[in-house]
Amino acid sequence: MPERLTEMLMDTWTPLIILWITLLPSIYMAPMNQSQILPSGSSTELKRLTEEQRVLNRSKRGWVWNQMFVLEEFSGPEPILVGRLHTDLDPGSSKIKYILSGDGAGTIFVINDKTGDIHAMKRLDREEKAEYTLTAQAVDRDTNKPLEPPSEFIIKVQDINDNAPEFVDGPYHATVPEMSVVGTFVTKVTATDADDPVYGNSAKLVYSILEGQPYFSIEPHTAIIKTALPNMDREAKEEYFVVIQAKDMGGHMGGLSGTTTVTITLTDVNDNPPKFAQSLYHFSVMEDVALGEPIGRVKANDLDIGENAKSSYDIIEGDGMDIFEVTTDAQTQDGIIRVRKPLDFETKKSYTLKVEAANVHIDPRFLSGGPFKDTATVKIVVEDADEPPVFSSPTYLLEVHENAAINSVIGQVTAHDPDVSSSPIRFSIDRHTDLERQFNINAEDGKITLATPLDRETSMWHNITIVATETRNHSQVSRVPVAIKVLDVNDNAPEFASEHEAFLCENGKPGQIIQIVSAIDKDDPKNGHYFLYSLLPEMVNNPNFTIKKNEDNTLSILAKHSGFSRQKQEVYLLPIIISDSGNPPMSSTSTLTIRVCGCSSDGIVQSCNAEAYVLPIGLSMGALIAILACIILLLVIVVLFVTLRRHKNEPLIIKDDEDVRENIIRYDDEGGGEEDTEAFDIATLQNPDGINGFLPRKDIKPDLQFMPRQGLAPVPNGVDVDEFINVRLHEADNDPTAPPYDSIQIYGYEGRGSVAGSLSSLESSASDSDQNFDYLSDWGPRFKRLGELYSVGESDKET
Repeated sequence: MPERLTEMLMDTWTPLIILWITLLPSIYMAPMNQSQILPSGSSTELKRLTEEQRVLNRSKRGWVWNQMFVLEEFSGPEPILVGRLHTDLDPGSSKIKYILSGDGAGTIFVINDKTGDIHAMKRLDREEKAEYTLTAQAVDRDTNKPLEPPSEFIIKVQDINDNAPEFVDGPYHATVPEMSVVGTFVTKVTATDADDPVYGNSAKLVYSILEGQPYFSIEPHTAIIKTALPNMDREAKEEYFVVIQAKDMGGHMGGLSGTTTVTITLTDVNDNPPKFAQSLYHFSVMEDVALGEPIGRVKANDLDIGENAKSSYDIIEGDGMDIFEVTTDAQTQDGIIRVRKPLDFETKKSYTLKVEAANVHIDPRFLSGGPFKDTATVKIVVEDADEPPVFSSPTYLLEVHENAAINSVIGQVTAHDPDVSSSPIRFSIDRHTDLERQFNINAEDGKITLATPLDRETSMWHNITIVATETRNHSQVSRVPVAIKVLDVNDNAPEFASEHEAFLCENGKPGQIIQIVSAIDKDDPKNGHYFLYSLLPEMVNNPNFTIKKNEDNTLSILAKHSGFSRQKQEVYLLPIIISDSGNPPMSSTSTLTIRVCGCSSDGIVQSCNAEAYVLPIGLSMGALIAILACIILLLVIVVLFVTLRRHKNEPLIIKDDEDVRENIIRYDDEGGGEEDTEAFDIATLQNPDGINGFLPRKDIKPDLQFMPRQGLAPVPNGVDVDEFINVRLHEADNDPTAPPYDSIQIYGYEGRGSVAGSLSSLESSASDSDQNFDYLSDWGPRFKRLGELYSVGESDKET
């Protein structure tokens, strides 16, 4: 490609390039104002002229240019001359040096510093960079001082047709409806050319079709693709492959071109009617097929697709239009024939139907092509099946009186075999519906009889199921519900609706209504209940009460006189006979209890007891009970108060007339004796003999039973106080409910060398009768009280 392009450029553009290079110095390097070039002369004249020029005109440089041009993609044995720089300040003595800077200076563009010639050292591509901005300056070769201000110029890369058109968005896909008219828009394609659209025809494109004719055409300049043939049929060919070419240089010879493909698909329209694959269909079905069950399918094919291929089916003629129906399968577009009503082989053995299939969506543009529907004939043959027995009625309602005799016939059910063979039928009762076995049925003729007595008041309806079975095929079974209504018979006597107890005021008046009573009857006569009330024959002339029948079938009890008294008679019993209007009539006797009560002036009952008669007027029984309760509470409080006062006044000191055995004096802390040098040391007070740990604690509630140590036997003829005290102490130690638990302190040992010895009388070896306690008064004031107590005890014994 580069060699071919180079040859083409050399053949075509070489004369023009030579001419262009020759004219460049005269076009771009002419001085702006030749009259302003300074001649050689004296310095005075130069100075004067310079001042005049400074006054008259602004200073201008001696050379200027705007832009240069270079062809892209040019390659040759020598660098291409772009242009020449020259200033009128250059006398030709080679003292001026030209300098080039800017885009590509020194690499792409090189300048001859003596002559000012600019050469392009590389092949340029306009599509890569269209122009370069450079700066030229003339300086003194010896001093490198600038002779002129720097001047900026542009080198433009001129375009050549070196880029072919491209379809950036290709390949393309488009659709167009089938059967479209000529010129229908299909799609539009677009190609781009990287060449310069302004310079020449390098980017001027023309479109054409290389493949796809004569079906489609394309506008040369707009690239719009249209249909070129009418009535293209999708069913004949659905997809077309079109090749589009874009050529630059206006489509002339020598231009470059690019191609793309366009896949055009014809979309469907409803231009084809449905068509049955066959004109006659045959189906067979058993007569016992379930309703709604499909028996066959018909199919009408449509060459169209999607919504245009949807069809609806209907039965338009035939002798089974009310027996069968046809629906459309949404997935397969088949017509499904179903059974709407039961079939009977014995009644009709075959049916003929005419089924029509029609498009759901019709395009009016194609109605002239004919009706978009088709018909087919369907013949259906009904086959015989062994059917179960058929009852003469779908349900039965029977009636029987509740006093009907056992084995009496209630009613009859009938059934037959609809098949031609007509098998005999046997009847039975489904015992799941007659758990108490109240009914029986004759297996041959279907007569239902009573097996147990019936009671309408217990159950008025009985629902049973009768089963009919073919004797030749026991799998053929039918069932029918039978409802049996028990009719009422007057077999229950009326009675009071509830237990009534009437109250009669002592201050009541004659003719006053005491009570209104009503009656009930478990029977249910057709005309409703009507009760008759009467008193016993011996009570017809009752002096105290009478009865009156009300219109609402109730009874009023009235008092004949006033002056009833609870002291005279507290309760009256009034027997009443209640009879119904049945045939035969039933009656019963109910007794009404009438109690005489005390009432207020406005007739409100207050008390119905005879004892309440003697109570003060104006106080009710509740008030009296409250008063009595308060009196009892006050008495209890007084008793408790007196008891507490007595306990509080009892002295703690034993009197002379009191028994010493009934009083135990307890001391809390008495010290350890004369030799007790460690005050408050509990160890000093402990008995060395009880160090084994078995001495009981008296400051807590005892947990274990402590057996006290046996003392010496008491002296004969002495009072056994020691034993008494030990027994009482043992009881106190082992009684967990005897408070307080810390009220007894026992000092078993008083210390060695003590004159007093042990102070504990509980462990004394002798009884009280052998001891003299007079010495206690000699121990000082601390033991004075103890001496008085024991002295009192001695005087009591002597007494």
